Amino acid sequence: MSNAYDVIIIGSGPGGYVTAIRSAQLGLKTAIVEREHLGGICLNWGCIPTKALLRSAEVLHLAQHPEAYGLKVEGKITADVAAVVKRSRGVSQRLNGGVGFLMKKNKVDVIWGEAKLEAPGKIVVGKSTKAPHQPQHPAPKGVLGEGTYTAKHIIVATGARPRSLPGIEPDGKLIWTYFEAMVPPEMPKSLIVMGSGAIGIEFASFYKTLGADVTVVEVMPNIMPVEDPEISAIARKAMEKQGMKIHTSTKVIKVVKGPNSVAATIEDDKGNKKDITADRMISAVGVVGNIENLGLEKLGIKTDRGCIVIDGYGRTNVPGIYAIGDVAGPPMLAHKAEHEGVICVEHIAGKHVHPMDKSMIPGCTYCHPQVASVGLTEAKAKEAGHQVKVGRFSFGANGKAIALGEDNGLVKTVFDAKTGQLLGAHMVGAEVTELIQGYVVAMNLETTEEELMHTIFPHPTLSEMMKESVLDAYGRALNA
Repeated sequence: MSNAYDVIIIGSGPGGYVTAIRSAQLGLKTAIVEREHLGGICLNWGCIPTKALLRSAEVLHLAQHPEAYGLKVEGKITADVAAVVKRSRGVSQRLNGGVGFLMKKNKVDVIWGEAKLEAPGKIVVGKSTKAPHQPQHPAPKGVLGEGTYTAKHIIVATGARPRSLPGIEPDGKLIWTYFEAMVPPEMPKSLIVMGSGAIGIEFASFYKTLGADVTVVEVMPNIMPVEDPEISAIARKAMEKQGMKIHTSTKVIKVVKGPNSVAATIEDDKGNKKDITADRMISAVGVVGNIENLGLEKLGIKTDRGCIVIDGYGRTNVPGIYAIGDVAGPPMLAHKAEHEGVICVEHIAGKHVHPMDKSMIPGCTYCHPQVASVGLTEAKAKEAGHQVKVGRFSFGANGKAIALGEDNGLVKTVFDAKTGQLLGAHMVGAEVTELIQGYVVAMNLETTEEELMHTIFPHPTLSEMMKESVLDAYGRALNA
């Protein structure tokens, strides 16, 4: 078998494997290099297994409150943490095998090992070092291995890893990253979560629902700081009602480890300090691109703040070398990586494609209640010089939400007052991570408020709130 390809992708996460499939569809001879597990962090240790954990937490929450639905359950409902984790790992393993099938189906060669850029158009693949979080299933059979490979186009899709703060480095036992948080050997009775982005707040929600005493520490003024403050305030109120302790405008300044606990000193923006002791701490202060040991420096490939610098088509400053996904910078989301990879490889194939508009990338957080958004917040829209019209519609005024017992939430829309352009949509409440795509499609099609108002939404559904929020922006809400 020849070691020469049209396209080689380094990394098989969502960006890498989707790019490989699209490359093969375009008739390009394609290979993908993977050192650890097909599907990358997202499928094996991120997006997918965390959703399996959160689903178990959701079912537990419902089972613990049967009276709210007119039901009676005898005996106490508790969580079997080992079984919850086992189910989550099983979901990942099933999908991991699915990626292997897709590679074979699309005739993408899999090269097993660690790749290094030797020169433009040339990589050397060495033996894969044993990863600290190797899946329990073996590497795919029939894959290629160590050696030198050439390709006209090389795409780096090596993803990212948890960021650590000096003096508060995760140790895998007392201070966890999301790796350890996903497979706890036993349920901690108390937990400190440092950082309230999507990763931190999802784990805070999961462990709180399973019974842990959870404290969240966030350095910014609001939890989920990238979200519209009005939305994050509603989410915070709901979480505090569940018993979660939340400290914003606060940072962890010191951590002392005990035999089986951690003692953290936190300090707010006024200089007030407080000591908190918990069984475990989760460090969720962001991620950093995997740019080390790739040979980037040798080739003179530009990086910035831990990520590879690219243009709108994934091209680096070195011809023939590209980068996509988390390693190419924020937003560090699986769906961004997938779309970025498709744009990159279609451009390589000579297709007429446009650079990605990052303002139309949705963000979803699967805590309880869920949070989802796309586009500009109200404040950001005003900062950008827009005169805005803002619509709001409460879950408490929606029949389906009330019937579901999920009447806490809000849909908020932001329009340009002059043109009717939808600038942003922000949601908190049940199933909003499924609803947000409606607004994403509308923005992509440059839909105006008038067209949204004349769109017929089915009844009774949660999606009706999306139209009502639009109507409210123009003083025309019908059910509020």
